[in-house]
Amino acid sequence: LVSHDPLEGNGETKRMKTTTLLALIICQVQKVASFAPSPALPSSRREDSSLHACRRAFLLSTSAAASLTVLPGVSNAGIDVSQLKGLQVEGDTTGAASRLRQIESINGPQPDDSKDIAFEKLPSGASYREYREGKGDATVTDGSKVAAEMTIRCQSFATANEPGGVKYFSTKIDTDFNELAWTVGDGSLPPELEEAMKGMHKGGVRRIELPSTVVFAARNNKQLPLPSDGNKDGKRVFDRLFKTDATLLFEVLVTRIK
Repeated sequence: LVSHDPLEGNGETKRMKTTTLLALIICQVQKVASFAPSPALPSSRREDSSLHACRRAFLLSTSAAASLTVLPGVSNAGIDVSQLKGLQVEGDTTGAASRLRQIESINGPQPDDSKDIAFEKLPSGASYREYREGKGDATVTDGSKVAAEMTIRCQSFATANEPGGVKYFSTKIDTDFNELAWTVGDGSLPPELEEAMKGMHKGGVRRIELPSTVVFAARNNKQLPLPSDGNKDGKRVFDRLFKTDATLLFEVLVTRIK
């Protein structure tokens, strides 16, 4: 017996010492077993068998230790994987990859997003609820270059799963970069929607309701975002919309303002 820790030392030394101890313990067990009475083998044969078992145990444990020593640990070769998202993408002349990274960095849903806040009605007939104020000095105003994530719901088709109305359009499904980009006042979107977005900051969230009369006018002026060709469900909902009350609920998250 020794008074110090038999496994002290560096990692490799500890592995070798552990292997040796295991081999010795296995040998002792084999020796005890070999000296048990057995009518089938004479004493000399049992001792030879015990010695053979000890040698085999030592070789096996040494081989295991060698494999532990040789196998490399997990390595990232000095690369900080979390920084790869910031690398420029070769050939990305449009900045699409940069916009996708920017959109990913925006906070997702927050508890306040589900609060029951009263709508503020505007002279145009549109009304809105502000769920997140957003950050930064820039705000949406006439002439602003704006990008936004947007979902459009048909309130008359509300269900238990979608009480705000079944959606017919979503930038996540119906656009390439999960956003719409336009200049406020250029006629791309209903002016009533833009009026309800004025004052929003980057990262701000509003739910904007456009009444049926405004929606019909926007359809006639081709100012409503349309579902993509692959969004068959959205197309069916949009086609049914104008056979009933066409009130729409826009869920808007501003991602860029210039």
